[in-house]
Amino acid sequence: MEQFFERTFKLREHGTTVKTEVMAGTITFLAMVYILAVNPSILSASGMEPGAVFTATAISAAFGTLFMAFYANYPIALASGMGLNAYFAYSVCVPMAQQGIQDPWTIALTAVFVEGIVFILLTLCKFREALVNDVPKNLKTGIAVGIGLFIALVGLENAGVVVDSASTLIDLGSFATPQVALSVIGLVGVAVMYNYRVPGYILWGILGTWLLGIGAELVGWYQVNPEAGAYSLIPSFAEGINLQAPYLFAFNFDFALKHIVDFAVIVFAFLFVDLFDTAGTLIGVASKGGLLDKDGRLPRAKEALMADAVGTVVGACGGTSTTTSYVESSAGVAAGGRTGLTALVTGVLFIVALVLSPIFLAIPSFATMPALVWVGLLMMSSVTAMDFSEDAAGAIGGFLAIIMMPFTYSIANGIMFGILAFVIVRIAQGRAKDVHWVMWIAAALFLLRIVTLVI
Repeated sequence: MEQFFERTFKLREHGTTVKTEVMAGTITFLAMVYILAVNPSILSASGMEPGAVFTATAISAAFGTLFMAFYANYPIALASGMGLNAYFAYSVCVPMAQQGIQDPWTIALTAVFVEGIVFILLTLCKFREALVNDVPKNLKTGIAVGIGLFIALVGLENAGVVVDSASTLIDLGSFATPQVALSVIGLVGVAVMYNYRVPGYILWGILGTWLLGIGAELVGWYQVNPEAGAYSLIPSFAEGINLQAPYLFAFNFDFALKHIVDFAVIVFAFLFVDLFDTAGTLIGVASKGGLLDKDGRLPRAKEALMADAVGTVVGACGGTSTTTSYVESSAGVAAGGRTGLTALVTGVLFIVALVLSPIFLAIPSFATMPALVWVGLLMMSSVTAMDFSEDAAGAIGGFLAIIMMPFTYSIANGIMFGILAFVIVRIAQGRAKDVHWVMWIAAALFLLRIVTLVI
């Protein structure tokens, strides 16, 4: 078996081992398994059955991740994208339902399917590959750092360490709650294990925090309250395994043909966010894992992007929102994952989750906080590679990419501000001819996006 893995994934060439890759794949899965619980909850607002969405989410995540493993040989996992699923349900389906349109989710699925086809075409013509590889170094590094801050913020929010505030926008959560206290203890534990070079320290941080949560539930500190989003941390198989068949090819092309302009707007929104989220994720994860070549380019970028595009098409056919590369993959990369074997393990675990869902869904989001914050710390270290002293365009572009991702809660927005600032300053410098063609196209797309938001 090890010989098969070596031939397929070239482990020695990438300086890794089967044990390291398996550990990394498990960590990536645990960092993103929350999607199996969150996606059905969000898409149910569109009128879809949560059970069918759960099945579709797991299957599409497994397919896309396995495709990434064998076709691109990268340690990057895919699943239904957060933000994109909220747009699917609340911005597309709910307003249509209020207008009296029956089963609006079939229209949204059609838009996701068309988006996936467009992505495949953009990948074949190498536009997406150029977007990943030809972004200037300072901006590319800024994107990686911004993603680190973004996922750290996601982890802090999931644990309730950071909460919203009417007066100050954000505030510190209460340490009287077990979620906050235990996640912080878990983070300290990860730091201590890192200091002593404990193998798999990020995974042990997740599992240790979960076990502390189970103890808190048993003694009555952690109160189970599903209405408040506090579910039992103890796995239960009392209701058995009851998988519901996914929605297969539930498309509504009739609406698309009769309302071409409205349908095109929906497709563009999906396309825009996924296009730049994926580019940012690949750049960030690859930078942290040392997967970029000496020129700062991502080898096999076309294959990685094709996995994302094909995953979206398969997900739409199965009945779920846009499938995209997950920034949580950086947790596995931080643990040493360097090849598609990491993704293979993650993909297999999504299949296993179909029959062992009570176990995986019992792991709370606050247990993944130590992993996500620590990975944010590791990705933040890339800021030392940025040059703020020479080039004003690269400096402001990279800086805006860093701050706008966490401050607007969007990877795509960070890239938008970074690229627009870079291009505008280059024009002001009289160096428009030095701007790569892919940057001009990206800037034009961002301006179009701003126009659609204003109008």
